[in-house]
Amino acid sequence: MGVGYPLDIVVCSALGADMYDCVYPTRTARFGTALVPEGVLKLKHNSMATDERPIDHTCSCMVCKKYTRAYLHCLVTKDAMGSQLLSYHNLSFMMRLSRDLHMSILEGRFPEFVRGFLRVQFPTGDVPQWVRNAMEVAGIDISECCASTNV
Repeated sequence: MGVGYPLDIVVCSALGADMYDCVYPTRTARFGTALVPEGVLKLKHNSMATDERPIDHTCSCMVCKKYTRAYLHCLVTKDAMGSQLLSYHNLSFMMRLSRDLHMSILEGRFPEFVRGFLRVQFPTGDVPQWVRNAMEVAGIDISECCASTNV
């Protein structure tokens, strides 16, 4: 147990794991960090103070529907309510990731799901070598997501 980063969940699922238990979504919320498809969004950064967008425009959770990054920035720097709202969002994010991952398996499109996830997480193709190795073991071709590693 203890596997809880979104990337770890996708990789471990490709390798056959199907149960996860980790405090990461709520622990990272306490530090003012929101989970987003591209990785993480650090709401304590000063750049968030005037950002009127939701945490994630693709998320339909209550936090993304009602609050801006600027408002959440103010909360996470001054009030415990910010951590609670980010925990709600982060748990919603993880539930959506798990649901989408599960549906891709049921619909026979898991390799496409993995490639799409990696393209968003690593838009420049800098997929870590350990992920490349794991996907090779899992039999999932992610070469289109990876930058050339010519040495």
